[in-house]
Amino acid sequence: MDKSIYSPNLHVYDTGEDVARAFADHLVDKLTKSEDAPLYWALSGGSTPKLLFGILAGEYKDRIDWSRLHFFWGDDRMVPYDDPESNYGEVKKLLFDHVPVVAEQIHPVPTDLEPEEAARAYGETISKLLPQNSDGMPIFDINMLGMGTDGHTASIFPDSMDLLTDSRVCAVARHPESGQLRVTLTGPVINASDEVIFLITGSSKTLRVAQIVNKEHLATTFPAAHINPPNGQLHWFLDKSAAAEVGY
Repeated sequence: MDKSIYSPNLHVYDTGEDVARAFADHLVDKLTKSEDAPLYWALSGGSTPKLLFGILAGEYKDRIDWSRLHFFWGDDRMVPYDDPESNYGEVKKLLFDHVPVVAEQIHPVPTDLEPEEAARAYGETISKLLPQNSDGMPIFDINMLGMGTDGHTASIFPDSMDLLTDSRVCAVARHPESGQLRVTLTGPVINASDEVIFLITGSSKTLRVAQIVNKEHLATTFPAAHINPPNGQLHWFLDKSAAAEVGY
């Protein structure tokens, strides 16, 4: 792994809750600096985002101009919105039902469609609403990501590395164990983001974090290692457990 091209900005906090709160503070700061501009945010699922959404709905409800936020998803499972596995449904329950978001600015994956059609339609929605770079890729202001113990991110798994270079905005992914279908952003779109922020916590992620951040042998076999926006910023928000084997 070329050390010259992979140097994420590391931010290490005591606990997962501290990680979530640090992201919330970062969001407030980014909104403040961007004045009245809209902010396009791709959300992720996972345990730390759940903490984040709860904190935003409570402590940050009156600190954020919700009218400026446009919500998208980096990936979601092809299940109904009221299914417990729906990333959109989770955010609605924990955040949207409690803060004054603008309904027309919430853009979930259309999981009522067939998977390929859902991916195509979602890609069209994103391309229509977001500014684009010189390559025609939509630019998210913040692309929030997690990482699985297998090194996957969004729904790009180690057995579907082709999605890292797929020219489409969105594609259909299949979970390698359950076979569950999902719609995911592709690698080029993630890497076109203004900011990519990984939220990674817990001892189950320690090894993968160390392998990728320390640029160890086989690091490039993990999809998360290929997320490195050339014209944006890459941040890893970690708790001490996840960062235990990283030299920071």
